[in-house]
Amino acid sequence: MRVGLQLPRFDFPGGPASIRASLTEIAQSAEANGFASLWVMDHLFQLPEDTGLGGPEQPMLEAYTTLGFLAQATGQIALGPMVASAVLRTPGLLVKAATTLDVLAGDRPTYFAVGAAWYGREASGLGLTYPPRAERFEHLEETLRIAREMFDGDRTPIEGRHHRLAEPINMPLPLSRPRIMVGGGGERKTLRLVAQYADACNILVPDPGESRHKLEVLARHCEALGRDVAEIETTSLLEADLRPGRQSPADVVAAFRQQADEGIEHVIVNLPDAHVLERLDAFGRDIIPAVA
Repeated sequence: MRVGLQLPRFDFPGGPASIRASLTEIAQSAEANGFASLWVMDHLFQLPEDTGLGGPEQPMLEAYTTLGFLAQATGQIALGPMVASAVLRTPGLLVKAATTLDVLAGDRPTYFAVGAAWYGREASGLGLTYPPRAERFEHLEETLRIAREMFDGDRTPIEGRHHRLAEPINMPLPLSRPRIMVGGGGERKTLRLVAQYADACNILVPDPGESRHKLEVLARHCEALGRDVAEIETTSLLEADLRPGRQSPADVVAAFRQQADEGIEHVIVNLPDAHVLERLDAFGRDIIPAVA
């Protein structure tokens, strides 16, 4: 099993002036401790207060700018958004941002992870388009189709229901072709889009047994489309908390092994205090080797 790290918050000690140095330290420590991937959320406002992350008054950085910075700070760790919104940017702009990241990241994997979006407040707050849910899924599917064509250098004009690209030129092409990931576990739409378009799936904070069930649904979609489900990388997003009195490294290992038993190959974790580098050292010493 591979282990990734997501950075969902930027309220580091020292305030905004400390963000640059803190991100550099976290990224380099994660890479040194054997994390396979590093992710940031694609949000423009911090998540609502009821998530425990504090709401829009807390710091939030734009995802692809941040990922470009992390590419410069590191050398090998895979990079991606968890997950990019299919409606906050047009598909052509989103693909161009992902391609730019891939080129600047050099010879290592990057992910083009995308979802239908759910946080309407950030869109309305900043004057961006936020269509109804059914339409957002239409945007998601068009984005996935456009991404596949543009990553492969296909310049055929694209006439979709919502997007028309007269010249989908993408130069330079990506160095390693970003791995297309769809985030979410919706059984009728989302997992069907994974089967049809994606190289990877992501299941959000699954309950015990949920990953197994979602992957069974995915396998049925793949069978209906004539695709080998083994081609799709399986990932899940979990919470881990190594602060005193919370989880022990053994607890985290057990949670990861349960995910592996359910068919997950790559677990991505949120840590509430990733800026405390001792937590990342504990992963490198006690957790990642135990599940590798």
